Amino acid sequence: MPVPWFLLSLALGRSPVVLSLERIVGPQDTARCSPGLSCHLWDGDLLCLPGSIVSAPGPVLVPTRLQTELVLRCHQETDCDLCVRVTVHLAVRGHWEDPKDEEGLGKVADAEPEEPRNASLQAQVLLSFHSYTTARCVLLEVEVPAALVQPGQSVGSVVFDCFEAALGAEVQIWSYTQPTYQKELNFTQQLPALPWLNVSADGDDVQLILDVSEEQHFGLSLYWNQFDSPTKPWWHRNLTGPHTITLNHTDLVPCLCIQVWPLEPDSVRTSICPFRKDPRAHRNLWRAARLQLLPPRGWRLEAPCSLPAEATLCWQALGGDPCQPLVPPLSRENVTVNEALEFPLLKGHPNLCVQVSSWEKLQLQECLWSDSLGPLKDDMLLVETRGPQNNRSLCALEPSGCTPLLSGASTRAARLGEHLLQDLQSGQCLQLWDSDLGALWACPMNKYTHQRWALVWLACLLLAAVLFLLLLLKKDHVKAAARSRAALLLYSADDEGFERLVGALASALCQLPLRVAVDLWNRRELSAHGPLAWFHAQRRRTLQEGGVVVLLFSPGAVALCHEWLRGRAPAPGVHGPHDAFAASLSCVLPDFLQGRAPGRYVGAFFERLLRADAVPALFRAVPVLALPSQLPDFLRALQGPGGPRPGRLADRAERVSRALQPALDSCLRPPGTPETGRGMGPGAGPGLK
Repeated sequence: MPVPWFLLSLALGRSPVVLSLERIVGPQDTARCSPGLSCHLWDGDLLCLPGSIVSAPGPVLVPTRLQTELVLRCHQETDCDLCVRVTVHLAVRGHWEDPKDEEGLGKVADAEPEEPRNASLQAQVLLSFHSYTTARCVLLEVEVPAALVQPGQSVGSVVFDCFEAALGAEVQIWSYTQPTYQKELNFTQQLPALPWLNVSADGDDVQLILDVSEEQHFGLSLYWNQFDSPTKPWWHRNLTGPHTITLNHTDLVPCLCIQVWPLEPDSVRTSICPFRKDPRAHRNLWRAARLQLLPPRGWRLEAPCSLPAEATLCWQALGGDPCQPLVPPLSRENVTVNEALEFPLLKGHPNLCVQVSSWEKLQLQECLWSDSLGPLKDDMLLVETRGPQNNRSLCALEPSGCTPLLSGASTRAARLGEHLLQDLQSGQCLQLWDSDLGALWACPMNKYTHQRWALVWLACLLLAAVLFLLLLLKKDHVKAAARSRAALLLYSADDEGFERLVGALASALCQLPLRVAVDLWNRRELSAHGPLAWFHAQRRRTLQEGGVVVLLFSPGAVALCHEWLRGRAPAPGVHGPHDAFAASLSCVLPDFLQGRAPGRYVGAFFERLLRADAVPALFRAVPVLALPSQLPDFLRALQGPGGPRPGRLADRAERVSRALQPALDSCLRPPGTPETGRGMGPGAGPGLK
């Protein structure tokens, strides 16, 4: 593709040395040899597939060194492409076999024709060229006359013109012969980039500075350069004149690249990847990485960029001890990002976790089955090792190591060793893995835990009188809790993260105490009666008992309100079968329009997710409070007259704020998967200022 001359002049400078680059006229590739050699360039490109290295039958011609030079391939006087000229230096390798050795081969060897010692050498030399936008492979046939065939001596070189490449690109060149007699040569070169594209730091932010004329129109794209998958465009704009773009430092990852091109027909795109060695980018990459379970036994490491990583399974025992890697018997394996992998397991278990390490440092650990199979279990993992002649041994994996079952150690597994063997033989243990080398078994320990606590329960009976007195003391507290005020929490189910945040808020409010009703906890009832009927019943019950309806505003809720206010109510079912907020607007809006809302409704929003002025003015007839900064006022409005004293109310607000913080941080954290539409996902945008 032709490059505008002003781009080349900007990239290469205007010094006499640079502008004296050799120019090649015409689009055809050519090849030429040093004196004494003859060479021929095959027409068209080939598919380069290096074969296995074979032994040389005698003297052969091999490439020994690669050399590159920048030239210009011009179609017109000011219409040129930057081109890479490659020089391959050749030498003779190997010797003819000694005639004395040939005599020992017998008559069979004598029957074969003898290779002439004074013949010329021929070789097929392949050149492979790869850059971000181009991949080519060409074949050169080279012949060396017999007079120049001296084993171990250089015979000359062959020059290829030329491989076209874009400004700022990193190019890789390989050379080898066919057949292959030695490891292929490789060479990497960084071509000059445009000086008007600069990356600088501004505190925690990064600035992209494009210093071009005001009349110049150009496109700019940010993308993830992943070698093992198609390019993922992340952000794109068409811009004019000098421009400064600010990126948040949390958006940086090592494979984030910048591509710039003039908005002209057939323009060359210039790409740079300036964050490959940025420590912040590598930290962000691991923060964005996620482990995902793929039923039934598959898993995947999701990350924006490729990264060097090893994965292994580990066993997470109940009680908070470190997860113990199962190496051996299971081996470590290299991980390819965004590629499905299989566990060598028969069945899953909530205590089985995945550890991902890089350069022997643990980066990620996740118990992938905990969501589908429940929390950690009090199970003992038995490791069976199988040897020759059907010999096998059993040990139990404990924090101190793998304890033989029939040993005198003072550990839990050693004390219960005989019982665990009986459980294994009677089929009470779950087999997780099986191979010729051994097996893994998970044996339940609940019944032994119950036996151990039997004496404790007997002792507790002696304290029954004390417990009875405690129950009497709590009686008044229980009655007060029964008289606690009711609150109906309405929200729009924007995404899973926001639903978790709402669940955390509802759980925290139940501890005040408040009787909270929220559709998250009534999904079966919603499915049976429908969201509209469920809302009418809850609203009537809440208001009859003197409670309050809480409208929790979010970007999705505000959008629904605007649709209703413009007279375009969403069709039934559009927002899902459990979205009570969409169904409730049909009777919430009349209360506000007719002035019945004060005293019955309270509005709230999370200030890190929504601006205060985004809430429609109609709903400001009631208090609309920002969370968590206005939590004391929010709790006072929920509990109504006769609420707790200011000091106690501040303590409750602090507890609710602490309960909300993990869910709020998780909702704001950039996820690694593209479905969320936030953070690092493709198309989400880089937080430009």
